[in-house]
Amino acid sequence: MPSLPAVRFDSVAKTYSGARGTVRALDGVGFDIEPGEFFGLLGPNGAGKTTLISVLAGLAKATSGRVTVLGHDVVTDFAAARKLLGIVPQELVFDPFFSVRETLRIQGGYFGVHHNDAWIDELLANLGLADKADANMRQLSGGMKRRVLVAQALVHKPPVIVLDEPTAGVDVELRQTLWHFIARLNREGHTVLLTTHYLEEAEALCGRIAMLKQGRVVALDRTSALLAGTAHQMMRFKSDDALPPPLAARARVTGRIVQIAAHDAAEVESTLAALRQAAVRVEDLEIGRADLEDVFVEIMQGAGAATA
Repeated sequence: MPSLPAVRFDSVAKTYSGARGTVRALDGVGFDIEPGEFFGLLGPNGAGKTTLISVLAGLAKATSGRVTVLGHDVVTDFAAARKLLGIVPQELVFDPFFSVRETLRIQGGYFGVHHNDAWIDELLANLGLADKADANMRQLSGGMKRRVLVAQALVHKPPVIVLDEPTAGVDVELRQTLWHFIARLNREGHTVLLTTHYLEEAEALCGRIAMLKQGRVVALDRTSALLAGTAHQMMRFKSDDALPPPLAARARVTGRIVQIAAHDAAEVESTLAALRQAAVRVEDLEIGRADLEDVFVEIMQGAGAATA
């Protein structure tokens, strides 16, 4: 008998009513996440990612549709579904009256887990918190509090781990520590659902990705297939000069870094010729394959139909 999906979103819709009328945050979102997957959920701000996570966590109720975690409905079987989830939220929420170790013991108690200090010690060690175990939560920096949130999500050893922008605004050391540990848990069989704006993280970690735009799935495929579906190369270079209008319309500019799609060698040469003619100084020119950020921008601009 086939195994149950780790998470199933079945035609999930969510609408909000307010003074400005009805807002449709989710519009028939449907896909499965299989056990053991490292799955990415991407989209621009306002696409519906956090709303979908909130429905999964039981913090918001879908207007229609159904969500299950290993077969347990998040509404009709909430306690069982929630126990299977470990959720790292975007916001830094903490109790200022307890130490880090006490916080983790209390969190475990919510799920009926007691006498698990060996696992708590492992979490503290793997997340760089061992020397902060007896520190009060109020004494921790923002990055350390973020580490505690991750530990809280994992303290009951959930089979499904949900990471909602876990590395937003944190230092490189935490990002590396976190991904090393989460990748290990994924190899051990834990399912991971990640939302992030750091697309290089999603490209490196996620085996499959769904992209949302305006509450709808506009792409759903293996990461390798999404990358392979973009045939063109990208020209990347630095410049302080303004691009001529025809090239500016095609370019993505971030600070001094310019990226322009080029489908073949002839297009590379014609682009370089146009830059020379416009007296645009080019530094550190590179030509390489499109990355996930390029694919993401292309899909968001086109918002084509989802693939299987």
